[in-house]
Amino acid sequence: MKTRQLAGALAALFATGLTVAAGDTVKVFILAGQSNMEGKVQRKLLDHQAGDPATKDIFQHLRKDDGWIVRDDVLIKYLGEHGGLTVGFGSGDRTGVELEFGTVMGDRIDDPVLLIKTAWGGHSLYKLFRSPSAGFPEELLKSDLEQAIKNIGNKNAKSGGNDPLPTLEDIKAEYGSSYRNMLQEVRTTLANLDTLFPALKGKKPEIAGFLWHQGWNDQYNGAETEYESNLRHFIKDVRNDLKSPGMPFVIGVMGQNMSKPAKGPMLVIQEAQLAMEKVPEFKGNVKAVRTDVLVDKAAEELYPTWKDNIEKWEKTGSDHAYHYLGSAIWHIRMGHAFGDAMMELMKHPNP
Repeated sequence: MKTRQLAGALAALFATGLTVAAGDTVKVFILAGQSNMEGKVQRKLLDHQAGDPATKDIFQHLRKDDGWIVRDDVLIKYLGEHGGLTVGFGSGDRTGVELEFGTVMGDRIDDPVLLIKTAWGGHSLYKLFRSPSAGFPEELLKSDLEQAIKNIGNKNAKSGGNDPLPTLEDIKAEYGSSYRNMLQEVRTTLANLDTLFPALKGKKPEIAGFLWHQGWNDQYNGAETEYESNLRHFIKDVRNDLKSPGMPFVIGVMGQNMSKPAKGPMLVIQEAQLAMEKVPEFKGNVKAVRTDVLVDKAAEELYPTWKDNIEKWEKTGSDHAYHYLGSAIWHIRMGHAFGDAMMELMKHPNP
């Protein structure tokens, strides 16, 4: 059984015995984005570095009696699975920034904390996460429709089939689908809070903040040129749809450039993400956190030759550069920085 499945099963089995922090509310944080929000740190790397004298201090606060802590005051719902926060709530049995982010929130907030993670790999802000007020990119819609019609036509010709040709409305339905799924996941989770987490029964959920960690798939076909506008619309729309004006909003700025300066589309997206802090209505309630400055330099140095140093690499990183090297240390640093930024924003009450 996968780590997070086991954690979820144990949490469900012993839910009535969970002891959560006192208080009438549950602080809810939404974590959204694509594969880097899913989380790509492999369990074997976490286990190794947590026991390695050279790195174990970085993970000590997440462990007890040589095992990973399963928190009862920080709970998490990630699509089909839920439980007390621990390792394994990422892709498969992997882990992401939610581990350290949730730890920071739980350590500093008296009320119980709930993380609702909604992330799907390869989803762009330009298309699938596109929010309502951003409208539709008419030229791309036209191009998409023409290509879709051509594809179905070719398929019918080869197979002798008679599949109906797509319409403009069919193409439009794809735009914003992840945005809508994200909202549905949040609403469904909150509507079933008592069932998912019996220990929270009677407590009122309060949406306390939003963490956005995304950007890779907006580097293509000119999508980066719209990123600033699309992100501005996204922040406004998600606050409106969740009825939380001024909701603290933290952005994980793209950092796959690591120690080297970003260039091209990645630089455009970085600048767009950083620009959100300067939007007048976002001052004091939006924070963009650079992730490249937090890079795990040991993993960065080894990555170019990882295929020739597999044994050493598996003790240092666990994925490719576009997934922040699958570095446990880098993810811990990012999660902590995101948590610090969120706590700073939460000092100022929502308007």
